[in-house]
Amino acid sequence: MLDLNNKSILITGGTGSFGKMFTKLIFKKFPNVKRLVILSRDEQKHYQMAMEYPVHQYPAIRFFIGDVREESRLVSAFEGIDIVIHAAAMKHVHLAEYNPMECIKTNVLGAENVINAALKTNVKKVVALSTDKAAAPINLYGATKLTSDKLFIAANNIKGFRNLTFSVVRYGNVMGSNGSVMPFFLKKRSDGILPITNKRMTRFNISLEEGCEMVFHAIENAWGGEIFVPKIPSYRITDVATAIAPKCEQVEVGIRPGEKLHEEMITVSDSLFTFDLGKYYVILPQEPLFDIEEYKQHFNAKNVPVEFSYNSGGNDKWETIESLRQLIKEHVDPTFEI
Repeated sequence: MLDLNNKSILITGGTGSFGKMFTKLIFKKFPNVKRLVILSRDEQKHYQMAMEYPVHQYPAIRFFIGDVREESRLVSAFEGIDIVIHAAAMKHVHLAEYNPMECIKTNVLGAENVINAALKTNVKKVVALSTDKAAAPINLYGATKLTSDKLFIAANNIKGFRNLTFSVVRYGNVMGSNGSVMPFFLKKRSDGILPITNKRMTRFNISLEEGCEMVFHAIENAWGGEIFVPKIPSYRITDVATAIAPKCEQVEVGIRPGEKLHEEMITVSDSLFTFDLGKYYVILPQEPLFDIEEYKQHFNAKNVPVEFSYNSGGNDKWETIESLRQLIKEHVDPTFEI
């Protein structure tokens, strides 16, 4: 049973959507956490989050301004930390396409800095957040996150005798997160027209809380080098538009640069190393530092079918218009009228 009481935890990119939800759940589940360090480069978001979590009410919280591009700052921040959650990333596909080196500096070099800082301190566990766009990437953002995933997996090979594991969690679009489609449609519905990139488009769907629960699972269960993937439903983009604004006209505007029709989280090539854990899939490293048969027995892991793949268009779980309305009210906008 996972117990993070008396542990020191740091979240890179901690003032973002994930970091705020993770912070909320940490204080709810583990009120005696020793220290929770929120590290990000955005001072305004630090200020706003500090208003929500004043130190006199949450004495364990710390706010560190810092950038994952700067290894020395990470080394200072990681001192005394047991667990690092790496959530910092440059995430907007079109901005990454236009500013490629900025994306590489944050997502790739930043990942290397996190790894090096963990190796130089006494961190015990590092869990890095990935994205469905890292599977068979067609845009720079996805390519940088695939590279980041590879760096974290390979980091287990250079840890030496340290009591340290690196693992990855990969999941799909998060409901209500910054820049996501549901808040965008909620804002646009007053125009009477909703722009749809392609009416055949599908996406995976996960709540922030479910994403956080995956991280808790990885903290508790990772042996080192795993990519954990959730079993989650898909939605059709047209169903999201209909759920939010059934009277609005849906106008197709074309796929943006670097955008996929369907999202993929496990490719056919990954299937040779993918196992079914029940609630999650796990992609194991091709050359793990542990015995795969022992791993399978310990977690009751089952081989997936030959040439298995997991993409939003071929999913067997789908959100309906009605379920989307319930989810929007629960996770995105409490004032939304069903």
